[in-house]
Amino acid sequence: MKVKVESKRCKQCELCFANCPKEAISFSQEINEFGYQSAVINHEKCIGCGICYTMCPDGVYEVLEK
Repeated sequence: MKVKVESKRCKQCELCFANCPKEAISFSQEINEFGYQSAVINHEKCIGCGICYTMCPDGVYEVLEK
């Protein structure tokens, strides 16, 4: 795992999704406690570049390794 997702913070703004160079981000079918589908990382595609971390206004992501 290169990136950790704090799903309860996700507001499904899709900035991470739109900017991920490896298309490693999608959204779960489950709804979080605030009524949004939270981001999900495909760890096989993720390269740990940190763009999701940089783009997210809600602090959803933590980059663990590159």
